[in-house]
Amino acid sequence: MKQLPADTVRLLSSCQVITSVVNVVKELLENSLDAGALSIDIKLENYGFDRIEIRDNGSGIKAADTDVMAVQHYTSKICSHDDLEHLATYGFRGEALGSICAVAEVAVTTKTSEDDVGTQYTLDLTGNVVSQKPSHLGQGTTVCALKLFKNLPVRRQYYANTKKCKEELKKVQDLLMAYAILKPELRLTLTHNKVVVWQKAKVSDHRMALMATLGPNAVAHLLPVHHQQPEIVIDGFFPRPGMDCSLASSSNPDKTFIFVNDRPVHQKDILKVVRQHFLAQYPADSALNRYPTMMLNITVPASTVDVNLTPDKTQILLQNKVAVLAAVETLLVSFYGPGLGSAAEAPPVTGEYDGGSGLHAGPSLGHCRGNADLEDSLAEHNVRVAKAPSDCSDGPPSKVVAGDFDLAFPQLEDYMASTGTGTTNSGTAKGLERLDSHDQGHDKGKDVEQLSAVSWSRGTALTDPSTGEPLQPVKVHLATGSSSDLGQVMAKGQSSPGKKVSNAITEKRAVLTAYDLINNRAMRTPLSPAALFEMETRASVLQEKPTARLQDISTAVQEKWKNLGEEDRKKYEDKAKKNLERYDLQTKLASDGDVREPERQRRLVSPLSRPQGQKRKVLPSNQPVLDQLFFSQPQKKRSPGPKPSQPLPFSVVTLRQRLHCLSFQSSPRPQGLRLVNRLASQSAWVVLCGRKLMLLNPFRVEEALLFKRLLENNILPAASLQNPIQLTDSILGGAEYTQALSTMEKGSPELRGMAVFSDPRLVANGFQITLTPGSSSTERHLEVTAMADCVPFLGMEDLREILTAVLHRNAKTVQECRPLKVTNYLQGEAVRLARQLPVNLAKEDVEDTLSRMQQQLEETSQACIHGQAFFHHLSDIPDTEQEALKIMSNIL
Repeated sequence: MKQLPADTVRLLSSCQVITSVVNVVKELLENSLDAGALSIDIKLENYGFDRIEIRDNGSGIKAADTDVMAVQHYTSKICSHDDLEHLATYGFRGEALGSICAVAEVAVTTKTSEDDVGTQYTLDLTGNVVSQKPSHLGQGTTVCALKLFKNLPVRRQYYANTKKCKEELKKVQDLLMAYAILKPELRLTLTHNKVVVWQKAKVSDHRMALMATLGPNAVAHLLPVHHQQPEIVIDGFFPRPGMDCSLASSSNPDKTFIFVNDRPVHQKDILKVVRQHFLAQYPADSALNRYPTMMLNITVPASTVDVNLTPDKTQILLQNKVAVLAAVETLLVSFYGPGLGSAAEAPPVTGEYDGGSGLHAGPSLGHCRGNADLEDSLAEHNVRVAKAPSDCSDGPPSKVVAGDFDLAFPQLEDYMASTGTGTTNSGTAKGLERLDSHDQGHDKGKDVEQLSAVSWSRGTALTDPSTGEPLQPVKVHLATGSSSDLGQVMAKGQSSPGKKVSNAITEKRAVLTAYDLINNRAMRTPLSPAALFEMETRASVLQEKPTARLQDISTAVQEKWKNLGEEDRKKYEDKAKKNLERYDLQTKLASDGDVREPERQRRLVSPLSRPQGQKRKVLPSNQPVLDQLFFSQPQKKRSPGPKPSQPLPFSVVTLRQRLHCLSFQSSPRPQGLRLVNRLASQSAWVVLCGRKLMLLNPFRVEEALLFKRLLENNILPAASLQNPIQLTDSILGGAEYTQALSTMEKGSPELRGMAVFSDPRLVANGFQITLTPGSSSTERHLEVTAMADCVPFLGMEDLREILTAVLHRNAKTVQECRPLKVTNYLQGEAVRLARQLPVNLAKEDVEDTLSRMQQQLEETSQACIHGQAFFHHLSDIPDTEQEALKIMSNIL
């Protein structure tokens, strides 16, 4: 065996600590939090593989510690292993910064409150400082890691996939969200490729932190919780009981935050207990694979927690794990209720933890859950249940007694018919035990299928173990009548035990309730006085009691009918009598087949209740015409007969030779530019100029034409100055410049003698100058009262440039007097206008562009603003056959 080199050992150990971008961000973020930072900025480039920069405003690194700040196992957090008993920081190993140096290029900039100026340190692979220089950054520390995994090509190649990189960025954001919720006073910003991806400002408390992180809609249904017992304190926010599952949970655990001693952790056992009690409120189908939106912070003594399990310190061991789980369950039971429904995966945790992934189902809250549910369901139907003794873990209720009817299970039908009692037997106990086992949702050594709402509503949820038929838990028996009638009913049920029970939902009876069918015609049946009264009164009762049940409404209507006076009751009786007469008349007419009625009888019948007349004739359908237009198959045309033809002697070679000779005997080529065709792929045009075949870019020509027109005609708008600028010889550059300015064209003087210069060489360049005359030339005042604000940094130097062109170059036009700043501004405007042209220009537009180019631009200026030529030479057109053959041979 041979000892590994130190650099190899360092790289191997660093690869275990730093495995991804999120590990780098987590280690540096926790270092910033340990330094007391309240503002942290995280900047990533190329998902963090090119650059990771984390800047904070913490206490900084002391100058005495900078030499060993990145050396392995140097730390200021602890001094010995005993300090882990009262650990109060996130980091403690002294490996993070040194491990990052082994897989990236690291630079650290830091400044403490005692330092006058910050210092930037460059580190090597071993974590030693190789150079330093002063920095302008303020108090705090900035760590910059470049070229992550540069010496691990396989790991860098693993993250070459864009999907993997986006997942890594999502993990970084989830990490920051966890610390943002945990630290309300912390300000965080995540930037990727100079774009702010996520940020969170400083807030007052945990609820505001949740709102800033998850949004107000997700936090609106969260309620604060608190539980305290010796050495265990639990705080957090849980969804309100009974909240819609889709709003209070998500399909992944990215919104489920669990903290232990203010440290984000992945604790599967705590998460499992939380999910059990939360999902117990909902049906199993809707709550499958859902995670509640919540925050849970557990505080226990630091000596009872071991965080030194994994490099990322997200997995922990709890010394008093059973007590912590019991405390969490106590909190959940007080918040969501005492029992688990069918959606739960296991009973509540009250026994001992077995050390594995499952939990012992010891004596639990709500052990007699099945009987409690049965009592609740019977209470809804006004049924009294005689409870069994307090120890009801094995037995169901001993007797079921109804106020108006008796209840029994199918197995008790024969027994109850003979005895008339409601005492349960072994079959009832088995049915209730099965219901109880389904309600608990868990049985040792067996996988019990969950009850669904669909199977329960169809009556197929519970089956008889012996026959496999659906179990019918309740049967209604007649409560009134003689014993002989009851015996006849029971005998009838015994005589045909295999007869299928009719279902009112699936087997609809063909019966008209409100109408009678007479002679293939529907006749409305007459209503009784009480029914007419109910139709008119039900609406008023609903207005008085909008939330009343149907049974309550019917009861109220019946009470009003009983208390109705004789006169009002007689009105409804008259109405019922008229309806009966109308019904008898319609029945007679329908039976006789006579549809017409006498005029006297027609007056007795209301317009709404007149018998139906003969049906209106149906207009002929246009479907055949539509079918013929849209769906008819085109008929095949008959092929015409063969046309008469006569063979003629023809030779393609001879035709080619004659055409070739004619092409060279044509008239001389026209001079000037002529369009040939457009190249669609390049948005360029092929142009023929004499013998030259060239490629034209029309956008460059338009750009040059626009720039020339702007130089000649554009007038820059002048904005008034708040403080006019007085012009003197020193500002303009001498007395000759002042004299040249005074001789320029002016407008008509105002009443006070003030004149405004109207010379286009001044106005077009954005200057408005006024002249106030005096008794002598020395007393005249020249002031700039307005100046163009569209040109950046336009000033007196540009005015001096205009006057220089007038004095020394004798410039007469606006184009000759343009200052350099104005010229550059007009160039940018020309480029902007040219880019607004359509990509595909029509042939007429290109011909117009060429025509304007020949008229307005000189032959020497055949280039755009950027110096690119308008034309690109392609080839020369040959005049003789020998030249054409020579060109073809060069091409081939």
